[in-house]
Amino acid sequence: MAKPYNQVVLFGDSLLQQSSQPQDGFSFQGALQDYCIRRLDVVNRGFSGYNTKNILDILPEIFPPLSPSGPKIEYIVILLGANDASIPIPTNTQGIPIEQYKANLTTIITHERIKAHNPKILLVTPPPLDEIRLTQLDLEYGHKEVTRHAAVSATYTEAAREVARAVAGVTLIDLYKAVMELAISKTPDFDASGPPLGHPGGKRGALEALLPDGLHMNGEAYKAFFDLVKPHIGPFPDTTEGYIYPAWRTVNPGSI
Repeated sequence: MAKPYNQVVLFGDSLLQQSSQPQDGFSFQGALQDYCIRRLDVVNRGFSGYNTKNILDILPEIFPPLSPSGPKIEYIVILLGANDASIPIPTNTQGIPIEQYKANLTTIITHERIKAHNPKILLVTPPPLDEIRLTQLDLEYGHKEVTRHAAVSATYTEAAREVARAVAGVTLIDLYKAVMELAISKTPDFDASGPPLGHPGGKRGALEALLPDGLHMNGEAYKAFFDLVKPHIGPFPDTTEGYIYPAWRTVNPGSI
C-alpha cells in the first residue's frame, strides 16, 4: 500500500491561488512547502474570483470522504472574503451580504468533510484594500464605479475575526493587521488622525507596493503572511526526524 504524505491545504480565492507564483522572488506556497518538505504536502486549492457561496458549492468535490488509504489533512489555511466584500453593481456579482458571509464561513470550517480529518484550522482575515488604486483599474477595465470599498472590506475582515472567535479550535491569522501595520511602518509621513491608507481622501503610502493592483499582494506582503502562518504548523526539527521516508544516510549506511 502506498504511504501518502499528509497535507496542508490552502483553501480560498485568488489570494491563495496566486500564492504559488513567485512574487518579487518569493512564493508563499513554495516557502511553506520547503518548510514542510518530506513531512507534509502543501496542496493549493485556491480559486480566483470565488466567494464563500462558490466555495461551498464545490467543497464536497474538493474534500472527498476520509479514506484509510488516502492522505489526512493535518492543517487547512482558509482565506476568503475579498470577493464576498464586492459592492453589488451590474458589472460585478461576486458580493455576498456580510451576515451570509459569516454563515457561509462558519459552514465551511465546520463542514463534515473537513471535520472528518480533524485538522488544525487557520482562518485568515482578508488583507487591506487599496481603494485608490483599485478605482483606477476598475474604471479602466470598464466598470462604471469601483467594485470594492476599503471601509466595507474592513467590515468583512472583522466578520472573519468574529467567526474565528465563535468557533472552538480555530486559529485566527490576522493578515489584515499584519499588512496594514507593515504598510504604516513603511510610510513615514502617515497621519493616524487622517483616513487609513488606501481609503478615499487618504494616501496609498506603502500599500502602493504591497498591493500593486489594490487587491492582490506582492512578495513582501506574502512573506509577512508566511511569517504569520509558519509558527502554527509543526514545529519541525532541524534534522531528518519525522521524514516520511528515511534520510539517504539511513538507506545508504556507511556514507560520510
